[in-house]
Amino acid sequence: MKINPLLILPPVLLAGFVAFVAVGNFREDRDDLPSARAGHPAPMVELSQLEDLPLFTDDMLRSGELTLVNFWASWCPPCRAEAPVVEALAEEGFTVLGVNYRDEPDRAMDFLDELGNPFTAIGADPRARMGLDWGVVGLPETFVVDGDGNILMRHAGPITEEVVEERLRPVIERAQGGAS
Repeated sequence: MKINPLLILPPVLLAGFVAFVAVGNFREDRDDLPSARAGHPAPMVELSQLEDLPLFTDDMLRSGELTLVNFWASWCPPCRAEAPVVEALAEEGFTVLGVNYRDEPDRAMDFLDELGNPFTAIGADPRARMGLDWGVVGLPETFVVDGDGNILMRHAGPITEEVVEERLRPVIERAQGGAS
């Protein structure tokens, strides 16, 4: 019996596609997505006021102080999971600037009331315009920005203690000339 090669091709292609997707989803570095912005000036900050909280402005990124810029939303479960770690970074003395991304102001405020507000300043990006400029593809995302406003690194996914020690601190220490 002769088998038609055209009947075998679709299952083989499907199996190849499934293998490709599976390998991509189980890579350990999938949160280490490259950023076309790394090493370049941060895009302009254009945010709207969130209630009466201090507004995150563009000048804050170019103030001479290293900052962390955290994109988050109340509807994002990983944002909730990372909240205690972001709070600990702020308590340690890091300037953390927040971008509330595509969120309802009331829900954002409820999130901050419940989990704490680690942000030195914050703003809302309801239409994701700033997020698009920064290359945000999912939440949460955190950027390390030097005092001149240049993006040093991007981390896609929740900030965990492991991420702080293995990824953020080395970049921050290099930026600060080895001081911690």
